[in-house]
Amino acid sequence: MDLQRRQSLLWPPAALAWAATALHPRPLWAQSSASDMAAVEAAARSEGWLHSAGMPNAWANWEASWAELKRLYGLQHRDWDLTSAESLDRMEAEGRQASLDIADVGFEYGAMARGRGISRPHKPRHWAQIPDWAKDSEGYWALAYTGTVAFLIDTRRLGGRAAPRSWAELFERDYKVLIGEVGSSALAGAGVLAAAIALGGHEQQLKPALERFATLAAKGLLLTQSPSLSRVDAGVADVYLCWDFLALGMRERLSRGRDFEVLIPADGSVTSGYTPLINKHAPHPNAALLACEYIFSDAGQTHLARGFARPIRIAQLKLPPAISQTLLDPAQYRKARVLKAFVWAWEAKKLAQSWSKEVLSHMAPPPR
Repeated sequence: MDLQRRQSLLWPPAALAWAATALHPRPLWAQSSASDMAAVEAAARSEGWLHSAGMPNAWANWEASWAELKRLYGLQHRDWDLTSAESLDRMEAEGRQASLDIADVGFEYGAMARGRGISRPHKPRHWAQIPDWAKDSEGYWALAYTGTVAFLIDTRRLGGRAAPRSWAELFERDYKVLIGEVGSSALAGAGVLAAAIALGGHEQQLKPALERFATLAAKGLLLTQSPSLSRVDAGVADVYLCWDFLALGMRERLSRGRDFEVLIPADGSVTSGYTPLINKHAPHPNAALLACEYIFSDAGQTHLARGFARPIRIAQLKLPPAISQTLLDPAQYRKARVLKAFVWAWEAKKLAQSWSKEVLSHMAPPPR
């Protein structure tokens, strides 16, 4: 499988009527009572299913949350392996004939979804504990967890060569690099931005990174497939550009995990995150609402941490040492900064075209 990868509130009256539940309409953002939430839970049990996109079991330990939602509410789960861009496109294309309830999309895609009118606002019970930079003021999106672009290095493939500790070293030596699907994947786009930041650029100045990736492409040293577990295990590249949590999770699952090193590049990186989006036309709206509530709860956030992600409410959690000790040393994040989501949301729309023109046009066959 490719991994490219409130306040408790009721739906607004129009959504409740559309969902044809027995719930009492409430104004948007009205505080729900325990009896209201009991009614939502009952309606979700009746719906019986939760359909997600970009939330496979192995990504950030989603499997634990799906298991708990089944145990607590009897919800069956199905996921479609879609990128952030594909998730938004599918929601928009299907409209009222929707198949998706919820999607996990990259930081910048939350604002895009709101702009396209395909998501439904909801503020979870722990809304006040989510930093302002990580949420939409009206509840259309909120990051559930963050990730920082890291290097996942196959030390066996290096054959005695030193592992790159920075972007400068990555580009100066002939490492074979897998970046993913730039223009479609939030992760791949963040990889370009992280490199640009390390090389003196920023969200609106990606040229330093595009030039370096073009050089790799011309040498046949750039792969543009997603960093799936099967590809990493097969050893198709020397260095995989991944979220830190994805890299750590894959290393744990790999049959030869001891051959891999995970690190944050010392000269700079970017921290982003993922937000659960509720589809405006979710076929199981109450199940989607309960899923969001659970994701931001202490239990849901802890499950994400077990998957090596950094929960957005980490400051309020008491993570067991067995979990916190599996994360990278905080000192590695000294040169990482949070991406400027609203600027990046606009610039990311143009990245596919510039990547194709300035990088893919230089692609040479990979060396044997």
